[in-house]
Amino acid sequence: MKLGYVSDERYVALPDVLLEFLNAQGDSWETRSRASGAVHIDLPPGQYRVILRKDGYGARISNITVPLAEPHHFRLLSDGLLGYAWPKWVRSGEESEFRVHSVEQYRLELWRYGLQPELIRPLGWHDEHGPRATMQVTPDGDYTQTGCEWNKVGYVSPTHRQFVTAPERSGLYYFRADTRSGRQFSFPWIVAPRQPSAKVAVLASNITWNAYNAFGGRSNYIHADRLPRTPTVNSRFELPRYTDAEHGTWGYPAYSPLSFERPEPFCHIDFTEQLTDPIEGRQACHLAPAEWRLLGWMERENFPYDYYAETQLHDGTLDLAQYRVLIIAVHPEYWSRAMYDRVKRWVFQDGGRLMYLGGNGLNCEVELQDDSAMTVHNGRIESLWSTGMGGCDSRFAVRHESEASLLGVVFTPSGAMTGAPYEALLPNHWVFADTGLTQGELFGHISLHRRCPGGASGHETDKRSPSSPANTVVLARGLNPDDGGAEMVLFDTPSGGQVFSVGSINYVASLPVDPAISTITANVLRRFLD
Repeated sequence: MKLGYVSDERYVALPDVLLEFLNAQGDSWETRSRASGAVHIDLPPGQYRVILRKDGYGARISNITVPLAEPHHFRLLSDGLLGYAWPKWVRSGEESEFRVHSVEQYRLELWRYGLQPELIRPLGWHDEHGPRATMQVTPDGDYTQTGCEWNKVGYVSPTHRQFVTAPERSGLYYFRADTRSGRQFSFPWIVAPRQPSAKVAVLASNITWNAYNAFGGRSNYIHADRLPRTPTVNSRFELPRYTDAEHGTWGYPAYSPLSFERPEPFCHIDFTEQLTDPIEGRQACHLAPAEWRLLGWMERENFPYDYYAETQLHDGTLDLAQYRVLIIAVHPEYWSRAMYDRVKRWVFQDGGRLMYLGGNGLNCEVELQDDSAMTVHNGRIESLWSTGMGGCDSRFAVRHESEASLLGVVFTPSGAMTGAPYEALLPNHWVFADTGLTQGELFGHISLHRRCPGGASGHETDKRSPSSPANTVVLARGLNPDDGGAEMVLFDTPSGGQVFSVGSINYVASLPVDPAISTITANVLRRFLD
């Protein structure tokens, strides 16, 4: 009979895994998984201890009861080096546990990422007496919903304590792990201040990081609704994303949760990488490695800031009343309704100043569950064109209101996956002071963005819509193809609030290296701080 399947951390089928089934009487049965990862074996009814082994993967022990109500999904974790902090966001003085998967001894260090990576303190070498005792295992089944649960088993002694106290200074921190064999992995840690210390708050887009995190086999882009019944053998042959021209990524009535408690390989930063180095890779250019460029630029230009996770805006840790300016950047695509309403009230009623230095932001509502998981409310949409959403501007607009009401602009697919400079439309405006730009002159040519090179307007871009405030002023426009250029806009609110939006994921990748982009951003931030 077909008992189940074996897959790895990407939900890829694993063939030729050796499985031994042991019952309480000590009887033993053996089989191997097939090319599809399927496990076929006839067993008498009862409880079994299942031992799985395959070269290149950590051995594990599972427990099952036969007969099964449905096929069992056995999961193996490949040998390597991975890790995450838990919680991933804290306040200064609070503790997080580092949870590292390594099949050899590893060294751990804590670094802060500002103007340049700065070593905060070494955290020592880590190994254990038992063979491969620092190797982690993942739960069977779909742990993208429930979390990896690393350090859950075998870390009971006080000598196994793996907690680190957050430093006093707020900011983006990284744990760096490396081994003698040359493996390296870094993972982020968001440290908010114990008490506000600056007039500017900067948000990490950690909800978006989680939406794109496919560790365990699911993200909001691969198997967004749930894991399929069988693991993947060949993506291009099996995934609707590639096989069905009519397939919409989000054509489902409901979506399973995505846990934050997983490693985030897309947020890794190479140990030698510096602020002005190109941002290589498909995902790094719109996640944490790109956001670091904003923080480094702010420190270079002497703008003090407090750093928070988006989830800390949601839970109230970030008190907007204590700040003059809020900066969101790069790709803050997924927000809760509470976050949106809180920021809009602060801008329109309390005189807050919002700088949106990104693209495709606030585009979809998420529901957060106790800081451990989130449910994305994509809905049953055919595409990100407004026609695919019943004429609404976005997924967020379908459920609440268009984000253009707050940002002045909203994402449209035109111009996506391209890069281009901006054209100055109002060069005499105070935003362009000291740039020397003239009418129609191009700026934002230089970019660290390597997925969509070509300029500061790109990757994904936002434009005005009928939902934009009537007093929205267009300062510049990107020259991307198909009239897809980002619109740089500014508007005031009756309470004295202001919003500046650049409408481009690429923008921050130009900030440390393009003089005009740097000057414009500094002009706005200084004016907003007045």
